[in-house]
Amino acid sequence: MMSKHSNLLYPLIRDFLTVYLPKQKAASPHTIKSYKKTLNLLIDYTKEVMNVSTMKIDFETLTRNHLENYLDWLETTRKCSVSTRNQRLAAIKSFYTYASNRDITVASYAQEIFKIPIKQSKKVYELKYFSEDVLKLILQQPDSSNKREMRNLFFMILLYDTGARNQEILNLRLSDVYITKKPYVKLTGKGQKTRLVPLMTKTVDHYKKYSSVFHPESSEDSFLFYTVRKGKKLAMSPDNVEKFIKKYGKAARAQNHEVPDNLHPHMFRHSRSMHLYRNGMPLPLLSEWLGHAQLESTMIYAHADTKMKREAIEKATSKLNPSRTIPVVEIDWNEDETIKKLYGLA
Repeated sequence: MMSKHSNLLYPLIRDFLTVYLPKQKAASPHTIKSYKKTLNLLIDYTKEVMNVSTMKIDFETLTRNHLENYLDWLETTRKCSVSTRNQRLAAIKSFYTYASNRDITVASYAQEIFKIPIKQSKKVYELKYFSEDVLKLILQQPDSSNKREMRNLFFMILLYDTGARNQEILNLRLSDVYITKKPYVKLTGKGQKTRLVPLMTKTVDHYKKYSSVFHPESSEDSFLFYTVRKGKKLAMSPDNVEKFIKKYGKAARAQNHEVPDNLHPHMFRHSRSMHLYRNGMPLPLLSEWLGHAQLESTMIYAHADTKMKREAIEKATSKLNPSRTIPVVEIDWNEDETIKKLYGLA
């Protein structure tokens, strides 16, 4: 038999996943799936690790200490990254925000959960991207005389040209492609936000060739990229894309070791962004073009470019250069006097 508080917890979880997220917040299926997995993992942890019956799990069970232990368990036992841990925490906080707005008795529990901090990662994020010469080599790998490989080639061209996320390209339908005097695609990103991204002339040429083969009589609602299963056209899966991109990356790397090891779809987005930034696109415009909610997310390209320039300067600077040979003079400062001067006390 469920406890009184369990009768409150589970209905709120159900409404959060089936009503609030999809119908009120218009969250993407990917987001809903992620939140659902987070809450399922929390319940599984509480049952299997903490030995609490599923029927007895309630808001009183899910204390701040309990949730902190759950987050540690994700890292230590399930080997999740700090980033994944923080995503799970964000999902839980989102649920508690919803639950406390629906029932005032949850507010006291929510206040404690909101105090759990985001964990800072010690790992420095390294932006991985490739040069335009490497891109050319990668795009030479598919055999465009083969129907499936022609599709794969166009996918990579569109992925790079738009700087889109892999799922944004997979979500495209024919009605999202506008071949006008100034051609563009309408991409739907995180939070169901749409943005219009122009297409280059060569990309349009490849699109026309691709659509004449794969969409000779398709309706406007058809997925741009699809696979056929049991006679039905279904959206192509991310796994399918990752598989053929990895294959072409491996083949290209055998010819040139500048090709990144384990090539994946997101590198096309990073590479296109770096190329645009280095060719003068301002960061605010690049941020809008990428569909970033915050400009800070786009700063990774500025940081990566600065690091690359610094390394190039250091490599090009001779060991005899005066900036490398000026001796460091040790000065015996009076510690008390220095501190007083720094803080206006002297």
